[in-house]
Amino acid sequence: MKNTNEMELIFESRSVNEGFARVAVASFMTQLNPTLEEVADVKTAVSEAVTNAIIHGYERDVQKIWIRCRMEDAVLYIEVEDRGIGIADVEQAMQPLFTTRPELERSGMGFSFMEAFMDEIKVESEPGKGTVVKMQKKIGKGRELWSTQSL
Repeated sequence: MKNTNEMELIFESRSVNEGFARVAVASFMTQLNPTLEEVADVKTAVSEAVTNAIIHGYERDVQKIWIRCRMEDAVLYIEVEDRGIGIADVEQAMQPLFTTRPELERSGMGFSFMEAFMDEIKVESEPGKGTVVKMQKKIGKGRELWSTQSL
């Protein structure tokens, strides 16, 4: 039998809620006994996904953002969803330094950070309907590497 748990969080797309989303997901994942580095990685990825929804998905219009988290054994699955304007070209949007909001001094590195800190990332989007960023990370890899190196 697999060890599973899940949660869903719905909140308004206000910049002040980005920190709330980070902490909520970090709190949820603590039951997997993550390393501090794993927690920081997940918090960064969640922050980037939520910020993208606020800035790009809703263009700062206040709407709802959904976060769904699920654990299956030692793997954390996260989905961040908005029902905003969507992304016309996901492949282009995921390129480093690409931004649709240069006037806001956006770096265009959000998806790159998500890819760097998570094991897998998939972006599903439809113009006019919204975007779902799906991420996953195996928790405990850091401890596994450390314990094999110290032997």
